[in-house]
Amino acid sequence: MADSNKDAETTAAARAVLDGLLARVAGGDAAAFRKLYDLLAPRVFGLIRRTLVDDGQSQEVAQDVFLEVWRSASRFDAARGSATSWIMMIAHGRAVDRVRASQASRDRDLRIGARDREFHFDPVSEAGELSVESARVTVALARLTVIQRDAISMTYFEGLSGPELAARLDIPVSTLKSRLREALIRLRDELGIVPSLERSLAS
Repeated sequence: MADSNKDAETTAAARAVLDGLLARVAGGDAAAFRKLYDLLAPRVFGLIRRTLVDDGQSQEVAQDVFLEVWRSASRFDAARGSATSWIMMIAHGRAVDRVRASQASRDRDLRIGARDREFHFDPVSEAGELSVESARVTVALARLTVIQRDAISMTYFEGLSGPELAARLDIPVSTLKSRLREALIRLRDELGIVPSLERSLAS
């Protein structure tokens, strides 16, 4: 019975010390904060470590916990519990928050990975399709006259209008249009890409 009373007295004394230190921290006492940190840091880290497992993350969260203690010590109410329980409650909350954040990050990475697989870009296949399309254009242009081929090339790559192109080739606009009419029809039939060129040349 005497031992029990002695243990209770020791516990009460330890609580009084920690409560007093936290009260001093609320007043901005840096020395009290260092003492409080030395006394409780191992327990705080242990609690967080059991939740997070990872030592590095546990150390980061423990630092965040004591930073919050320094900033919000004035909110501690000794009538509602001990300084130790108040700090350990903060530690538990921060550890749970880190677990949730890590899980959310993993879920986001999985969603992004699934999306990337769904819309996977195949450079070999893409290059093959571009090669086939390029070959079709080359064949279609080869069937035109030199002036028709040059005119369409300049219109497509340089964005020249009908009058600008006629001036570049030193021919009347009406002559240019008549010479290109057949070329436009051929390209429309073979490639299906001429209407925009026709509108450009008509301007």
